[in-house]
Amino acid sequence: MPGRPPSSRRAVVLVLAAISLFLSLALPAQAKTPDDRVVASGVVDVKKGQAVDDVVIADGPVNVQGRVNGDLIALNGRVTIGGRVHGDVVAIASDAVRLGPRAKIGGDLVYRGVKPTVPPGAVAGEVHEVDVEKIADPLGFAAAAALWFAASISTLVLGLLLLWLAPRAADATYEVARTGVGPAIGWGFALLIGLPILAVIALVTLVGIPLGIGLLLVLFPVYALGYTTGAWLLGRRLVGPPRGRILAFLAGWGILRLLAIVPVLGGLVWLAATVFGLGVLLVATWRARELRAPAEAPA
Repeated sequence: MPGRPPSSRRAVVLVLAAISLFLSLALPAQAKTPDDRVVASGVVDVKKGQAVDDVVIADGPVNVQGRVNGDLIALNGRVTIGGRVHGDVVAIASDAVRLGPRAKIGGDLVYRGVKPTVPPGAVAGEVHEVDVEKIADPLGFAAAAALWFAASISTLVLGLLLLWLAPRAADATYEVARTGVGPAIGWGFALLIGLPILAVIALVTLVGIPLGIGLLLVLFPVYALGYTTGAWLLGRRLVGPPRGRILAFLAGWGILRLLAIVPVLGGLVWLAATVFGLGVLLVATWRARELRAPAEAPA
């Protein structure tokens, strides 16, 4: 099959699914694309004659008798396809995929457990199985549990400290999440990828070695700050004013830390929260700088 390797294609699809799911929870309804079906828990039913873009659901069944123009990602729930999906289909729940005699999938079919019965010509791409059990190897359970505990405590302390020191800045980030979604995602990816690249480039040059070492040392705190901001945005979306900021942060932090337990999904949600949090922080800082400049100008 020409184009990207199947593993690379699958990784991109899963990353986009995690980002879509996180944004579906963290953003107000008016900020979402109306043709997407992004559901945390519920039912997605695309009836015959209907057409939607991407379908992403964390928990619940999916029934497609119409047309999905993008990808279909279901993390926990049965997927029944009698219509057409132009992109990839990713179903992580065991024995979850049912294909009708007229089903058409334009991309790859990624499943878990029992291989679904695929009618001839139904899948244009390749059919892959994802082995979640192998990813969650029990030999690394103790190390993973220790890492999860350390990350949970550190992000909890960091979030509470930031809310205590800069509560109005936290409110400003939520305003950016409502009005500047696109720039936030773009700048978040730029920071996530650009900082390590800049550090490596600096290390290659003699005079830039101190800068490169400094950048490498601040990567973890910067990513932790982005992830913690993502937890705050998710919590504030679920627990809005006039309820307290701390309660909102604890709600978002608790959801993200529970999702972090799930193999594969936890890492992807970390990526989505960190990218969005970093971008929101940068855009909020820039907006504050623009507002401050006219106020400081001489009369």
